[in-house]
Amino acid sequence: MTGDHPQLVGHRGYMARYPENSWSGMRAAIDAGALWLECDIQMMNPGEFIVLHDRDLARTAADPRPIFGLSGEQRQAISIHEPGRLGNRFQGEPLLRLEELLSRLRTFPKVRIMVEIKEESLQQWGLEAVMSPLLSILQPYRNQAVLISFSLQALQYAASRAELELGWVLESYTPNSLTQARDLAPTFLIIDHAEIPQGTVPEPGPWRWMLYDITDPEQALAWYRRCVELIETGVIGPLTRAFREGLGAQGTPGT
Repeated sequence: MTGDHPQLVGHRGYMARYPENSWSGMRAAIDAGALWLECDIQMMNPGEFIVLHDRDLARTAADPRPIFGLSGEQRQAISIHEPGRLGNRFQGEPLLRLEELLSRLRTFPKVRIMVEIKEESLQQWGLEAVMSPLLSILQPYRNQAVLISFSLQALQYAASRAELELGWVLESYTPNSLTQARDLAPTFLIIDHAEIPQGTVPEPGPWRWMLYDITDPEQALAWYRRCVELIETGVIGPLTRAFREGLGAQGTPGT
């Protein structure tokens, strides 16, 4: 660990103020000082990955259609501006393809991104059908992109076939999950901070810990003192500013 505070990861970009998993939110997080981003992806059609958390568009586009099987023309007509949460401020926000996002991030070589393949896609299409094309897409970006997932099988598949850094998102903090983590030896272990028993220092290993979703700089610092190097947050702007200005103990920031 280096420095006096954790590294901050923009959860789905700058999702407190912008549509999640959107380019405007990713760019806003970068402009706020983020050197780490996180995004979710689904496989819409064989070999075609889009940046989206859910299996449908109900929450992000007020459109109940499932994402699987939509055509490219249909995708281009979708606006993921989250009208239920953000109104029409971001009307016209396009649904990104994974390749588009990765290509744009090459303009920001110091920024890294954690790309989470969602289990819904693995269930819809099957492990091999999803992971084989995904690894081909990610491999040229291996210096910037980290593949993460809740799916241990997906990460085991990737570990045996690609030179990528991996992050396993744990459902719970248990002896069994930590034993499985030691067998996988990912670069990152990721978990909801509420899953770790109070007062526990997360198990050391060949990994770096990342906790989500923390909005309070004082809480983030407390975890950093317990050897957690990365904090994923939806309020990347205020947390980045708090640490930059040395305001970590001033309480919960606004959005």
